[in-house]
Amino acid sequence: MARKTKKPKTIWQCTACGATTRGWFGQCPSCHEWNTIEEQVERPAAGERVVLATPGASSEGAVVPVTAAQEQLADAQRLSTGIAELDRVLGGGLVPGSLVLLGGAPGIGKSTLILQACAGLVGVNDDHAHERPVLYASGEESIAQVAGRAKRLRGGSFTAADERLLLLAETRIEAILDAATARKPKALVVDSIQTVYSDAQDGLPGNIGQIRSVTGHLLSWAKSRAIPVIIVGHVTKDGQLAGPRLLEHMVDTVLAFEGDEERATRMLRASKNRFGSTAELGVFEMTSQGLREIPNPSEVFLADHPEEAIGSAVTASLEGSRPLLLEIQALLGPSPGGSPRRTCVGADPSRLAMLLAVLDRHAGLFVVDQDVFVNVAGGLRLSEPAADLAALLAVASSHLRKPIPRGTIAIGEVGLTGELRRVPRMEERLAEARRLGFRRAIVPSKSVPAGSPQEGLAIVGVDSVAQAVERAF
Repeated sequence: MARKTKKPKTIWQCTACGATTRGWFGQCPSCHEWNTIEEQVERPAAGERVVLATPGASSEGAVVPVTAAQEQLADAQRLSTGIAELDRVLGGGLVPGSLVLLGGAPGIGKSTLILQACAGLVGVNDDHAHERPVLYASGEESIAQVAGRAKRLRGGSFTAADERLLLLAETRIEAILDAATARKPKALVVDSIQTVYSDAQDGLPGNIGQIRSVTGHLLSWAKSRAIPVIIVGHVTKDGQLAGPRLLEHMVDTVLAFEGDEERATRMLRASKNRFGSTAELGVFEMTSQGLREIPNPSEVFLADHPEEAIGSAVTASLEGSRPLLLEIQALLGPSPGGSPRRTCVGADPSRLAMLLAVLDRHAGLFVVDQDVFVNVAGGLRLSEPAADLAALLAVASSHLRKPIPRGTIAIGEVGLTGELRRVPRMEERLAEARRLGFRRAIVPSKSVPAGSPQEGLAIVGVDSVAQAVERAF
């Protein structure tokens, strides 16, 4: 009698967080993401287990606690990438033993950024990593392809420092870490996490189990040797990092490289950073020679700003430690239907609806029955309320068919009662406006600097939306 084969056991697993259930759910009960539960065949667990070895643990595995005073400050040990904008977002450079995840859309320039950072790392000799190499492991390209792009980024020829840039085309994590352990690099780069697999885990590269296992190996290796590791990750069509959400929890820093295919501007942000602020912004320009840093992004975002245009206003938004001057554009028109359209690009639609209601009630400008289109020029996205006043004045300018006078900037938060509320670090915003040639600033009265006025910049303090509209035109 033929023996029946055992039917494989299936489970339902969330592609976002890796949680398993015994049935399908529309919403994951663990991470609450929608439509992420997929059926998979359950495999027996592999025999090998990833153990995180961290500094402070003895060879026998016993944990040895240390006092905080015994540990050196991380800031004193940071490694500079040679790219000031990248170092700014990282919080001052790479922290030894840190695990950094860089994500971005295909073709946005992730590998270009990392290769330029590798060039900066091998070109910097410091007390902590003198003459040590940088290892770049690629699972997507051959060594010849990576070397060819690196040569183009260096103007067609390598330097003596490039002898310390080691390239490896490998997708097995055990082989990558063996090579890294033998060469003791200053930093390790893995491009990309979705192409690397571990012998200790079943499944194809890129699935939940493999990503979790590979990341665990990299985390263990980085912490035990105090060597920073940068891993490159893909994003989905929704702009989210591909793979389980656990990946973002395991790493120390999550960087997002953003940009528009039709524009050369690229922006780098940190959505998570255990060693620095998540409010910093790095700005680059993609050129034929690679990425070029933009130390003064305000000049770039206002490069095409017209002198006097109806429906245009300029504001100063804080991005981490520096203010950025941005142009907000508004266009109003009659609504052919009964439901006026509210379209925002780079701004919060809910906040726009609130500003339109305030403009109607407290400034006497009836705009709620018109189609309203608002755009933040340059591809940036505004998140702080200090841009409220500029957005409101741009809408008022389009409605009144009057341009805001040349050289005027508007900064302030708008309340539901029509009052203007103070915003932090006003002096820094005004100093940036004066540096770029603005001559008049409309701000809340409570935010007018108490010290000496900005030379060449007239500050107009207003208390309400009605006063702001009256003084702006």
